[in-house]
Amino acid sequence: MINDKTRNSPVGAPHILPPLPYAENALDPVISARTLGVHYGKHHKTYVDNLNKLITDTELTGLTLQEIMSMTAGQIDKVGIFNNAAQVWNHTFYWNSLSHKGGGEPPVVLKQKIESSFGNLDSCKKELTTAAMTQFGSGWAWLVMNGDKLEVTKTANAESPLSKGIKPLLVIDVWEHAYYLDYENRRVEYVAAVIEKLINWGFAEDNLG
Repeated sequence: MINDKTRNSPVGAPHILPPLPYAENALDPVISARTLGVHYGKHHKTYVDNLNKLITDTELTGLTLQEIMSMTAGQIDKVGIFNNAAQVWNHTFYWNSLSHKGGGEPPVVLKQKIESSFGNLDSCKKELTTAAMTQFGSGWAWLVMNGDKLEVTKTANAESPLSKGIKPLLVIDVWEHAYYLDYENRRVEYVAAVIEKLINWGFAEDNLG
């Protein structure tokens, strides 16, 4: 699991934009450097900046993202804080769910878990694709560990499986800004390319923990 302390400064200091785990052009041609630059450098950064503004001089100052998410989930008066904290966490998790060496076969332990939960890898990929394609509007498609079984789920907007006590293993971002510069409205092409060429099965296995 990623470290959700998005700052490397003392407790109480503002959250910071965590560095990408690769260069901005590392995911070309599936995701262009232009898309990554806008998505990471503008969208992700804005969530970090907004979160810091919203929690300044509040009881949430100095808490981790997951702590903030837990304390604000489902609270109408704190929806802005939850949305921005969750989007910072979700995006950091998404970057780690991708790799220029991704796709292919999962590591042995994860593959065995996939086969026991879905029957085979192709069925797992199909469920991920379906979740990504049937998420209406903005959201996320997740591979998760629910109890001792792997499942695929989807969430809208800033929601995360963490809010339901379910452990995420990897995620595909299906907000339009994740793919529109490269694929326009062809979400299906983006999802297929991510699953076949970029999905970081090693990160998912690390999260089995």
